[in-house]
Amino acid sequence: MTTSTALLFADLTGVAVFAASGASAAVAKRLDLFGVVFVGVVAALGGGIFRDLVIDEVPPLAFADWRYAVTAAVTAAAVFRFHPQLARLRTTVLVLDAAGLALFTVTGTLKALDVHVPAVGACMIGMLTAIGGGLGRDLLTGEIPVVLRREIYAVAALAGSIVVALLSTYGHATTAPLTAAAVFVFALRLISLRRRWSAPVPGRGVQM
Repeated sequence: MTTSTALLFADLTGVAVFAASGASAAVAKRLDLFGVVFVGVVAALGGGIFRDLVIDEVPPLAFADWRYAVTAAVTAAAVFRFHPQLARLRTTVLVLDAAGLALFTVTGTLKALDVHVPAVGACMIGMLTAIGGGLGRDLLTGEIPVVLRREIYAVAALAGSIVVALLSTYGHATTAPLTAAAVFVFALRLISLRRRWSAPVPGRGVQM
């Protein structure tokens, strides 16, 4: 499998996972079929569209390659159809979201590096690619975006982006190390949820 093929596969897998995450959140809010598919598509493609616009890949792959939109829409529709079989939707959403976060962190960072964005910028693009879909999903379903809560979310994506950039810098950006980087982000996100790790918040000051 070539690098470009592996990257496409990882990208489409991330699209499907985030579409399932978005659709599951929409089902939990009892939206209709169109609403579920729409939220799923936004969750799946939002981060990738941002990434492509920033690296000047126009039109974004989400619009130029039919496989992206179709993958997102079909996955979201499948979640709508089979949601009675998906037990404990909240847990499902969190696990799928962590998987999407991991995959989009890796692909977003790699794509930025491939077009010669410096490492620091590539890490930022990777992080924003990863959190963009979840941000859109939460806004559309009336939730405070996960990235704004006291949770290890964007931090996990940024840490994963740094790992990918280091692997690329030292010539180890092959399938196995990149898969390990994705697993690292996925595990960090789920462990932080399990152990309730959070970023620092301001202490209670004088009331204005």
